[in-house]
Amino acid sequence: MEKYDWSRLTHLKVGRFAEYFVKMEFTLYGFDVYQAEVDDKGIDFVIRKGHDRYFDIQVKSIRGFNYVFFPKRCFELRENLLAAVVVFLPVQMPEVFLIPSLAWQNPNALFVSRDYELPTQKSKPEWGLNLSQRNYELLAEYRFERRVASL
Repeated sequence: MEKYDWSRLTHLKVGRFAEYFVKMEFTLYGFDVYQAEVDDKGIDFVIRKGHDRYFDIQVKSIRGFNYVFFPKRCFELRENLLAAVVVFLPVQMPEVFLIPSLAWQNPNALFVSRDYELPTQKSKPEWGLNLSQRNYELLAEYRFERRVASL
């Protein structure tokens, strides 16, 4: 049995694994981690470093290269909101990217802003991450180990 066979896990199990994995990564770097008891604002947990540095964390998991999004109503761009995106590629340890929400202020090939309008509105407005093999290297600067040190 292959250890990193992510296809064995349901969508919910992959999401739960990603959330715990990110919490443990922050813990290893000396952060205090606080669980959100109710996730009605799109915040999975809060981290603290020192007495006055708090960040809200929203975790998203994705298997392979695909599109992942954050509803704009609960992912308002601000300095202390971070997206932790966990990418599950076949037979590999998951890779974590830590993206400041303000990165979406300047949409590009990777960071997408979608404002669906009436009457053809198919979805609610969202911030998207266009993960493709071509765009994957654009994520390099957001690797967890690289970004966590600046918090």
